[in-house]
Amino acid sequence: RTTMKTLRFISAEAFVSNAEFARKSLSAVAHDLFPLLFKASYLLEQGEVIHDLVKNWPLTDFNMGKLLGATLDYQEDLSHRTCSVCLESCLTGLRDYVLDQSSPYMKKLKVVDLTGIKDVEVQFCKCKKTMGRWARTQLLSKLCSEILLYLQQAQCNPGAFEISINVLIDLFVTERNYELVVQALLNKCSCPLKICCVAFRSDNLTLQKFFYIIKLTDPSLLRKLEIVHNIHLEMEHLEMLFNSIHFPLLMSLTLPARTFNVRRFTATDEQMLTNIGEKMGEIMQLTELSMSFSILTGRIQKLLSPLKTPLKMLDVSNCSLNHADMAFLANSFHANHLEALDLSGHDIPELYPSTFFKLLRHCSSVLRSLTLEDCNIQDTHVNMLILGLSSCQKLQEFRFIGNPLSSQALKHLFTFLCELPMLKNVEFPVPRDCYPIGITYPIDDASLCRFDHQKYERVAEELNLILLQANREDVKASTPLFGSYDAAVQETNSELGAYLIKSFKETLEKFTTSFNKMS
Repeated sequence: RTTMKTLRFISAEAFVSNAEFARKSLSAVAHDLFPLLFKASYLLEQGEVIHDLVKNWPLTDFNMGKLLGATLDYQEDLSHRTCSVCLESCLTGLRDYVLDQSSPYMKKLKVVDLTGIKDVEVQFCKCKKTMGRWARTQLLSKLCSEILLYLQQAQCNPGAFEISINVLIDLFVTERNYELVVQALLNKCSCPLKICCVAFRSDNLTLQKFFYIIKLTDPSLLRKLEIVHNIHLEMEHLEMLFNSIHFPLLMSLTLPARTFNVRRFTATDEQMLTNIGEKMGEIMQLTELSMSFSILTGRIQKLLSPLKTPLKMLDVSNCSLNHADMAFLANSFHANHLEALDLSGHDIPELYPSTFFKLLRHCSSVLRSLTLEDCNIQDTHVNMLILGLSSCQKLQEFRFIGNPLSSQALKHLFTFLCELPMLKNVEFPVPRDCYPIGITYPIDDASLCRFDHQKYERVAEELNLILLQANREDVKASTPLFGSYDAAVQETNSELGAYLIKSFKETLEKFTTSFNKMS
């Protein structure tokens, strides 16, 4: 599909395609043409031109999402292109904007917004090298330190210290870039580039380091907080976090697995849970909550009833919910507002079929994303599922891998899915009849790939043919065996892998030491 370009955009492309000429001519370019030239340069991956455009930016704001998004001159949205060449040129251009010796009264730039950049699986840039969220965090922090060092050492224009630019960014901090980010945040007052953290994701950090850096980010500005994987946050730490830090603008909260991993709740635990619920209730903007792989049996009401704003996104996958929990969700004021819901890891047909369908009915007018992985949905449940989904006319994503469905049941379901007008993404399971007879669900990791791959390919072709015959080429259907693509995990998997090996080794050493003592 080719996106139409206006004559203005074609002219801009022609101008920036000769990098040497474009860079020499920038001083003669009208200020209102800079955004147009920036998008054209980004499309053509003209790193040197991008650098000089940013270095000489004549406007008061620089918003990546708006600059790369759909414009009248070129409708295609480029904000999902996290091209390393383009982004590095952009950020070094920002550094040189500050350090440029020309008089500061010419510099109007006040706000740089980098939050509109979207990290996706498939990249269309020619260099094929991406700069993810972690790398952007790393580079911006490094450039802030470079700026300060240069200003302190060089005989530069003192006016450079008067420049103050708020840089809005989604930070991603792990052990490997922690020290660099801490230094940049500590020096925020004296650095012309002021890091303003709008969203914060942390992984592979000790609790001490997490608590220290979260306070440095200025939590009063945070809209999204993701504490994931290798941060061992437990219930008492979460209570401590809410007691010590105020998050007035927080809209989205993701907690690591096993935050609420208490099998037998004591009176102290119950009180702690009540306090956490009340603290979350004080966060007036909170509309997205993810707390997967925790034991929340019978405690959903205690956690969610204090919330004053209805949730739009709820992830309670693998949380051992019982009938009372599902009944609370179905009857709560959240139900009518849920746009994204993940109930994976619950035996829905066995435990609470009617209550689940009641919940689905209540959120059907707004629901955009539904995830029901490993929910024991079988062939006999497909007609009921179709009935429940038929009112979800705004559904864009449906994920249901890990369910024991046959090829025939999948074809029946796909024929229905073609009728959902907004649907864009379907993640379906390997059909049960592709696995050896007697396979048990949920399938363990060791057996996950032991299926008839040729038969699966034939079935996948048939399912795609159903979409094609219904003129639904816009729907992407896939089977990600080990879960959906996660840009953040993909970017830091080597660090996280090394951490897991180290943890395993330490555990093994402790076990060996204990065993030797016993011997």
